Formats: sequence, C-alpha cells, structure tokens
Amino acid sequence: MDKAVSQGTCGFCNATFDKSAMSKHLASCKQRNVESETLPAKRKPQKTKILHLVVEGRYSPEYWMHLSAPANATLEDLDRFLRNIWLECCGHLSAFIIGGTTYSRSPMGEHEGKNMYVALGKVLVARMKFYYEYDFGTSTDLTLKVVSEREGGTKGESIQLLARNEATSIKCMECGEAASQVCSQCVYSGEGWLCDKCADKHACGEEMFLPVVNSPRVGMCAYTG
Repeated sequence: MDKAVSQGTCGFCNATFDKSAMSKHLASCKQRNVESETLPAKRKPQKTKILHLVVEGRYSPEYWMHLSAPANATLEDLDRFLRNIWLECCGHLSAFIIGGTTYSRSPMGEHEGKNMYVALGKVLVARMKFYYEYDFGTSTDLTLKVVSEREGGTKGESIQLLARNEATSIKCMECGEAASQVCSQCVYSGEGWLCDKCADKHACGEEMFLPVVNSPRVGMCAYTG
C-alpha cells in the first residue's frame, strides 16, 4: 500500500501542515485566538480546564486528529465522539486502557475494570499516553496523548475537533491509479487496495469490498465511513 506523507488541515485557518508540525501550529494559530477573543462577553462560556488530545491509529498512525476536550467531559463522551467520527459500524464494545486500568461502558465486575462514566480530568494529566480499542473481534486500536492542559472557555461538555489528517492517497495495487475500494479479506496482508475497474477482476468477489475512507477502521468489518 503506497501512501503519501501524512498532512492535515487546521480547523480554524484551513492551513495545511505535516503531522509533526500541527501541535505547534495549533498552540499559536491566530485565527483560533481571534475566534476566542472576539466572542461577546455575554456569550463567552465559563472558563475551565481544557485538554489538548492527539489521537492516532495505533498501527496506522497516518490517521490522526487533534481534539479539545473539557476536563469535565467523560470517557464515555470521548468514546461516543470517536465512534461518530471514525469507527462506528455495528455497535461493537470498546474500552480505554489508562495506566493499566481498563474503562468500558458496562464492566462485568471489578476484575474487568471500571466504567467510562468518569471525568477526563480525574484520570488524565498532561503528557500522559493511553489507549483505546473498538471492537474486540475485528479490533481498531488507537493511541491517545494529552499534549497539554490550559484554562479556557468551552460550551458545556462538548469535545471539539481542532485538526485532522487529509485523506491519504492510496494507489491501486494493480494499475497504480487511485484506489477506491479495499478487500476486507486481503487488507490484513497489506493488499486488496483497488480502483473500481480492477476491483471487478478481484478473486475474492464483490461482497468483500468496502470503500476507501479516511479512518483507521478502513477495510474492517462493515465500516463504510
């Protein structure tokens, strides 16, 4: 699978940066600061601790996002956000692993960890790395890091997308044109990325194809974006 260098777009100024430069840009983005400073006083939300999170595919780091999350948002809120933007296909189970403790929606007992209904500020601190797993059968694994903490305004308990990677250019393994479909069987061996024309000739059959989408869950289960 041939992929380009991972770049992303700032959600405030729409400028494009390499993955490694995005954190630095967001810390000083003029448009981000202007939007915050120009809110009328009566509309400015109450200040609270806000976490800057970076999320990426644990085994496919070319997929990544920067998020802003208030400390009073819960792990369940973050789980729902990740599902909605990147992962949800069949209502699978999921879990966070933080400092050796597993947090899930419905743990069966203490030996299976704790529930997700805990505030981010209670379990996360700056520079901490933690993990997330969606679907314990056909798993999609993510790595998350708390880049920084700051005091700022937020609307309720909303988690905000600050930036994300641009869709990577993946070439058809047969002809070199842009791939539009991926075989959900061959993807595990790094193959099966095909354009529409070459997909018609693929041995696994039409029922195995899923669309190429901008997500670390591409090609898995029934995920279509």
